[in-house]
Amino acid sequence: MDSQDICNIAAALPRMAQERPDAIAIRCPTGSSADGKVEYGIALTYRELDERSSRIAAALAGAGIVRGTKTALMVRPSPELFLLMFALFKAGAVPVLIDPGIARSALKQCLAEAAPEAFVGIPLAQAARVVLGWAKDSCRIAVTVGGRRWFWRGPTLDELLEQHGSDAFAPAPTQGEDIAAILFTSGSTGVPKGVVYRHRHFVAQVEMLGRAFGIETGGVNLPTFPPFALFDPALGTTSVIPDMDPTRPANADPRKLISAIEQFGVTQMFGSPALLDTLSRHGIAHGVKLATVKRVLSAGAPVPADVVARMQELLPDDARIFTPYGATECLPVAVIEGRELRQTHEATESGAGTCVGKPVPPNVVRLIRISDEPIAQWRDDLQVALGEVGEIVVAGPSVTDAYHERPQATAAAKIRETLPDGSERILHRMGDVGWFDEQGRLWFCGRKSQRVETVAGPLYTEQIEPVFRTHPQVRRTALVGVGEFGRQTPVLCVELEPQVPKSERARIERELRGIGRTHERTAGIDVFLFHPKFPVDIRHNAKIGREALSQWATAQLRR
Repeated sequence: MDSQDICNIAAALPRMAQERPDAIAIRCPTGSSADGKVEYGIALTYRELDERSSRIAAALAGAGIVRGTKTALMVRPSPELFLLMFALFKAGAVPVLIDPGIARSALKQCLAEAAPEAFVGIPLAQAARVVLGWAKDSCRIAVTVGGRRWFWRGPTLDELLEQHGSDAFAPAPTQGEDIAAILFTSGSTGVPKGVVYRHRHFVAQVEMLGRAFGIETGGVNLPTFPPFALFDPALGTTSVIPDMDPTRPANADPRKLISAIEQFGVTQMFGSPALLDTLSRHGIAHGVKLATVKRVLSAGAPVPADVVARMQELLPDDARIFTPYGATECLPVAVIEGRELRQTHEATESGAGTCVGKPVPPNVVRLIRISDEPIAQWRDDLQVALGEVGEIVVAGPSVTDAYHERPQATAAAKIRETLPDGSERILHRMGDVGWFDEQGRLWFCGRKSQRVETVAGPLYTEQIEPVFRTHPQVRRTALVGVGEFGRQTPVLCVELEPQVPKSERARIERELRGIGRTHERTAGIDVFLFHPKFPVDIRHNAKIGREALSQWATAQLRR
């Protein structure tokens, strides 16, 4: 079967290897020079990425990792990570990807649910697999990458390449409905769930991202969230992997990011709101200008307008900042450009929510009455009126069908719809609430599970928190509920800017109360608690752990 007849994100590699064989596909850091500058000593061309990933696919096949083999992959962001990912896609195997920074108990549960038959990882990951019992009931193949085997069995990748590596590997004839990967959610609101991706989902994402953001062949991308680099070869761009801990984006060294941008003429970058906050603060303080950057993408949580404004100051006048809205289960859903987002910030700071823009074609986005009950079949009468807050529901080519081995979670998040021609499609309930304005723009109001249900009605986090974030000494706020659902007391947790002394808290609380009284939605907020540093998600360091804060607030009020 010709590669053009295969539905697979890796099918773009042979094409790019023919069209741009000597163009750099991926650059990776290899250390620092004596003056502290990051050195990028590894560069793979499109030809090398294609040929080496094919050899690895043949090597893995020799170990029994073939079409349909679920394979846990635990390798640091490195050339091996991307070579292995494309090799697994070419082989038709099913990579299982889990954020390495989550709790060990959650990681063990995720691997038990995914039940991978193979485990490909660095020595440290293999040692943890054996000692902690990861995937002990399912794993039958272990391949060690980038080091020697210690006390476990199984070959190393180098050994497999010597025995089975072949340039003549023929990619598996994967089709759109075949399972391509199992990607676990960040787990910011519970134990991570394994999202089942089919090959058609990845292919649709590449097409939608390319159209939505005007990504052109030949650009240079700085993906500070490594999985996003997997889209780059299919889009014909170069990935420059930054020297940072991807599980701690808020702690990334902005000097290293700026150095990479300047050294390689980066034209596009992706960063979580927390990372852009760090980068823009440093950039403004040191007069930095990122002259080559034409496009910035940020996702993972609502991006504050002041972060967008600071970031815009570092960029050329014609550069654009996009804040796509979506989730692991479907991405992208909607998008707004930074200048339009800044125009809506006054409404956001008055309690409207955060504008996330218009749906990305060909997505269909609807709002339904807020309910925690499963909905098996779509009905038109589920929808709310224009301007009313409802749960966000999405249909589109990148919408995934199910969670792996989580039937209850699947039932709670998926709705089946019968179309006029008799065909069916799956709608995804985002678990977020929002409303549409008369211009067709979607306004995000928060997570459904994090709404506060008071006797006077529901309160939504993104309609409350931005009002209080207008205080110049407040870094972040978080609305949580304490007490019985339906009769909850709304509590505003407050994290101040680092330099603010504790002695200022009483004054700031008085000023926050005054701010709250000026808006209808926030007038009833009467309890304020100062927290030293909010818990945030592992993946983007941007989603606030309101569940943990609710427990903390409950304990504080009991005292």
